[in-house]
Amino acid sequence: MMDESLAQAVRDFAGRRGSLVGFAPVDRFENAPEGHHPGDLCRRAATVIVLARPLPRGMLSSPRYPLYALHRAYHSVYPRLDNEGLDLALFLETEAGVPAVPVPSYAPMVYQSMEPWGLLSLKHAAVRAGFGVFGRNQIVHHPRYGSMLRFGAVVTAAPLPGDPVMDHDPCPPDCRACHRACAAKAWGEDERFDKTACMRKTIKHAIYPMALKDEAGLKNIERVVNTAGYNYWLDCDRCLKVCPNNRWPQDSSGENAADAPNR
Repeated sequence: MMDESLAQAVRDFAGRRGSLVGFAPVDRFENAPEGHHPGDLCRRAATVIVLARPLPRGMLSSPRYPLYALHRAYHSVYPRLDNEGLDLALFLETEAGVPAVPVPSYAPMVYQSMEPWGLLSLKHAAVRAGFGVFGRNQIVHHPRYGSMLRFGAVVTAAPLPGDPVMDHDPCPPDCRACHRACAAKAWGEDERFDKTACMRKTIKHAIYPMALKDEAGLKNIERVVNTAGYNYWLDCDRCLKVCPNNRWPQDSSGENAADAPNR
């Protein structure tokens, strides 16, 4: 039986901390890759609670320091989401008496064929919790915040009512702004996105060239990235800058995005 009162308590709990929240029943994850299903994190998993925080759009138009601002924003928001996830998991176990496991907002990650994966895909969880739809840049787009949301989550055995899933195309017709601006040339002719190419251009860390320069380092890449590599430098924000969905609310249509749904 769905617990409406507990769902409202979770919304109130997250709202007091400044986060948006959405619910995705576990049956929405039936096609999750092996090892990355909510049930791999929490016994008797019933719901994925997704937490979201927007980043300020103003930094994308900073005259001199957009990458510095974006770097600090990312590495400030991830620990906050992790702390809120931990607090929420403890709240659920204390108040509802059900198992709950916080999902890391960034690290630690696991590696599949030398590609970093989250323990649970937070992008897919966000879509399944009604936070938005994947755009052509493979980032989740929200009606109000564009692609400026960052996510955390808690997997719990509490059965909570799911939020409606969005299914509209979030990108303007025929828009390829992110494709044209991509410095990494991460889109192939078949329109498939190469995440590794993007990360190679975008994510830099002073330790990586030394720690990953030989076979021994690469053999332990998961340990290197999850310890030394957390506070990486960002070297590109072009797809965020050029995206029409990340413009100021009245830049293009005259309509105020504040009128859009708040989730």
